[in-house]
Amino acid sequence: MALLTVLEFPDPRLRTIAEPVEHVDDALRQVIDDMFETMYDAPGIGLAATQVNIHRQIITIDVSEDSDEPLVLINPSFESISDELEQMQEGCLSVPGFYEEIKRPNHIRVKALDRNGESFEMEAHDLLAVCIQHEIDHLNGKLFVDYLSNLKRSRIRSKLEKIHKLEQSN
Repeated sequence: MALLTVLEFPDPRLRTIAEPVEHVDDALRQVIDDMFETMYDAPGIGLAATQVNIHRQIITIDVSEDSDEPLVLINPSFESISDELEQMQEGCLSVPGFYEEIKRPNHIRVKALDRNGESFEMEAHDLLAVCIQHEIDHLNGKLFVDYLSNLKRSRIRSKLEKIHKLEQSN
């Protein structure tokens, strides 16, 4: 396994729309394993392939306390089951150090392929539902900062650009 580099906002590659996975094979499962290793190391609870500059519809998630419930979603889609919205503080490995309140449906039905290419459906609530939607947004070239006001988004962008410039000069 290998640690992958996580792209950070405002990197334009984060805006790339991911392509569907055509077939699941050992090479793809290796990418999934590398994504889990990267996500756990960060540490994070979700990672979309777009965030590691792989523009295919692959998501790894583990919202468990002990990091022992890995979930793989390949070519995922979802629909809201309830009109109720959950306001939850979201952060992102691609927007390090920033957390903002975002409203999303708190009960969804997800369709995807698992790590073996088998189709499945599941319902997700609360944190898992929010995490899945957040990661699917990444596959569509969208970041949680896109839900914020232009002012908040530009402040976050400016702060991260300054950090990136300092890192490059060192």
